Amino acid sequence: MTTARKQQSDQGDRLLVIACGMIAREILAVKEQLGLDHLDLTCLPAEFHFYPDRIAPAMDKAIAKARADGYKHIFVGYADCGTGGLLDRVCEKHGVERMAGPHCFAFYQGMDAYAKVADDDMMSFYMTDFLCRQFDAFFMKPLGLDKHPELIKDYFGNYEKLIYIAQTNDPELDKVAEKAAKMLGLAYERRSTGYGDLTGELARVASYPEEVR
Repeated sequence: MTTARKQQSDQGDRLLVIACGMIAREILAVKEQLGLDHLDLTCLPAEFHFYPDRIAPAMDKAIAKARADGYKHIFVGYADCGTGGLLDRVCEKHGVERMAGPHCFAFYQGMDAYAKVADDDMMSFYMTDFLCRQFDAFFMKPLGLDKHPELIKDYFGNYEKLIYIAQTNDPELDKVAEKAAKMLGLAYERRSTGYGDLTGELARVASYPEEVR
């Protein structure tokens, strides 16, 4: 067997998760927590959070490449994430599943829990561990708020509350979220969610029968 064919055979026995770069750390944490040694991870750029129109075409190419590389078991580590159903079309085209829900803010809280608060959260600005770590890179600099704080009202004037959905208990991240809420002039709430539905979904899709591994 050639090296290329052996590599394809090995990958055929593994699960590939193609995910948003914003949840890479969390997927790896769940992988370690559950001992999912047969799970591989590749990510699309985290900046697609701001450009949801790029997600579906990039995922289409990523899945096609993964199939060509020999992966039989693929899971999409995205919710709809603003694609307006276009990501579902890609998933249907390739016969793969994705995370349930409209966005990561929902599945981190758990879809059942999110359904109960969705209406009340309509005017809330969500932050996660990733967004706390990358607050300057994802918000302050791209929006020009570091140089023009007067723009805060233009960007965040319609929000009433900042809700920090915490995957971990990190006092430094708490400080970032609290500071951000104060700077943006928003009420503050912290919800300790852990990884929400991500843990159960990865466990489920990684538990395909031993004989096909």
